[in-house]
Amino acid sequence: MRILVADDHDLVRETIAAYLDASDIEEVVTVASLEDAVQAAEETGSFDLVLLDYSMPGMNGLDGLSEMRRANSERPVAILSGTASRSVAEAALKAGAQGFIPKTLAARSLLTAARFMAAGEVYAPLEFMRGKDPETSVLTRREMDVLRGICEGKANKEIARDLDLQEVTVKLHVKTLSRKLVARNRTHAAMIARDRGLV
Repeated sequence: MRILVADDHDLVRETIAAYLDASDIEEVVTVASLEDAVQAAEETGSFDLVLLDYSMPGMNGLDGLSEMRRANSERPVAILSGTASRSVAEAALKAGAQGFIPKTLAARSLLTAARFMAAGEVYAPLEFMRGKDPETSVLTRREMDVLRGICEGKANKEIARDLDLQEVTVKLHVKTLSRKLVARNRTHAAMIARDRGLV
């Protein structure tokens, strides 16, 4: 099975690729934009499955999904997202996506979903599709400062030094901003911030 992972967030892209590489997937190709994804499909032949980030450059909402499906000879293309709402997921499935994958999906579930979609089945996690769209609370100025540091890949100690704060205070800000963004961890908070244009 050949899978293409297209996501402009390096950490997300490499993490997903590592999950897939560690299993019995024959080939995993990674790119950082829709343009590169289309080019990869056209140059190397169609992929068994393409995982396409909803918010990366060139996507223009779900227009990129149609473009990618054409480039991949109408073979399975699924949407990946760290922040998209249930309504976006539903729209993606209606527009022909083979599935919708939240970036918080566990590694084992991701592998199962990938095999399922490559076999032609439609995948969307039931608990996500049943859930309510999260309401994001407003972040304080200090929480935004800490969030910027997280997005730059800094540790709490570095953020504390930059902002002239105690490390324990930064930890508290990380906890509160993660709760407000409905983020499971620092990486997820950074993905949400990037996808929503918060930083």
